Amino acid sequence: MKFSLLERLEEALIATFLAAMTLVTFIQVIARYVFNYSFTWALELATFLFGGLIFLGMAYGVRVGAHIGVDALVKVLPPKAARIAGFLAVSLCLIYTVIVFYGSWVYVDKMYEIGILAQDIPIPQWVPRLVMPLGFAFLFLRFAGVLYDMVRGRRSRLLGDEVEDALKLQSADPSVIDKEEQQ
Repeated sequence: MKFSLLERLEEALIATFLAAMTLVTFIQVIARYVFNYSFTWALELATFLFGGLIFLGMAYGVRVGAHIGVDALVKVLPPKAARIAGFLAVSLCLIYTVIVFYGSWVYVDKMYEIGILAQDIPIPQWVPRLVMPLGFAFLFLRFAGVLYDMVRGRRSRLLGDEVEDALKLQSADPSVIDKEEQQ
């Protein structure tokens, strides 16, 4: 299931957060060690940006198959049982994302009601924490896409297969593996 606009938004947010976090950290290091000055807001902003990377990166990891999984048992199951295990795993992931989305939405709503400001940046606490429900909404859409692809027969498992990917990489360009072995 493809969401090209969602994918571009997700990538743009991740790239923006990463670039901003890198820039803020670089400026803080230069200010501290060259000018003997420290920006009080830099650590908090970098923390908020890093949190955004984590919560948005979860969904991106599902999209590109980067999450680590233990599938030794699933690989020895007969195809029908492996397919059932995949459906069960994706269903449990969807339930998990709904539960955590709801909890994070309640948390952000409470922060909004209380109206607390961030410690070093004059913004309400709920604003940077809004990335939690947003990240879990993206994650839900990713898992729903995996389930849709499994139902349509385009995908047979939840996770990617690292061994299969490595073998494809080697067959495509054997010099990549050979160079690594020489070092």
